[in-house]
Amino acid sequence: MQGRGRRGQTAGLTARGSAPNLRGLSEFLQQLLNGISLGAIYALIALGYTMVYGVLRFINFAHADLFMVGAFLGYFGGRLVPAGTLLSGLGVLALAMAGCAVLGIVIERLAYRPLRGAPTLNVLITAIGVSLLIEYSGQLVLGAAPRTFPELFPAGRFNLGPVVVSTNQLVVIGVAVLLMIGLELIVHRTRIGTAMRAVALNPRAAQLVGINNDVVISFTFGLGSALAGAGGILYALNYPSIDPLMGVMPGLKAFVAAVLGGIGNIPGAALGGLLIGVVETYVGGSAWSTYKDAIAFAVLILVLLLRPAGLLGRVTVEKV
Repeated sequence: MQGRGRRGQTAGLTARGSAPNLRGLSEFLQQLLNGISLGAIYALIALGYTMVYGVLRFINFAHADLFMVGAFLGYFGGRLVPAGTLLSGLGVLALAMAGCAVLGIVIERLAYRPLRGAPTLNVLITAIGVSLLIEYSGQLVLGAAPRTFPELFPAGRFNLGPVVVSTNQLVVIGVAVLLMIGLELIVHRTRIGTAMRAVALNPRAAQLVGINNDVVISFTFGLGSALAGAGGILYALNYPSIDPLMGVMPGLKAFVAAVLGGIGNIPGAALGGLLIGVVETYVGGSAWSTYKDAIAFAVLILVLLLRPAGLLGRVTVEKV
């Protein structure tokens, strides 16, 4: 009888010990899914930063505000179509991407092209000015009050083992992956992509062999801006409160992601975005949640100290 009692006590302790382990594993997987979903959005924005830098060697700080414009285009477009259907959601997404692409091309043509041969500092100040112009024009036209983003895709939740998955998370991850694959195919499998790489390598030599640098640069701005617009839609699906200043913090974190992965490196930008998203999500669910916005910059400082070119970047020596 005593032997059976001890065995029963041991089995009870084992069962009670395994429950916290399973709960911890479930929380870990749930946080990982949330981090990947957020990191995919950062990756899309970071890709726009890194594409412009790769071609023109400057940071387009107005890029984060195109993210905001994409969210508002989705907001107004979502009010014109049936709510919660896949086809209408994809249509609004395409509309936002096209609108942001056009705006990006206009910004490049009016603000950056006249400064093509100017010092980098002039271009940097202009980029900050364009960013502030878009933000405060948005407040003037749209108002500063937050707005609730409509449901563009069918909303629902289901259990995948111990993890609760929302349909919006699946849309975010799926669309982000498809857009990244599409970008990779454009850059490495098309003529315009070959021209982009040629201009990034040597603009003068590219022009000598017949490449129209203006067209390539405009296309690069349009493509990067379209990705930012898609990021704005996907972000608003999971954080459905939008305002004209909503792009500031995600834009900074995406810039950190681009530098973290290796500025000018497309796979590096995607990797950096995922890492920042996962780290921020885990920190947000810990006792250090107050510092979740600062942790991205702490990670950036650490990486730059240990690997200045970024995780996938290469150190280049410039000839003077």
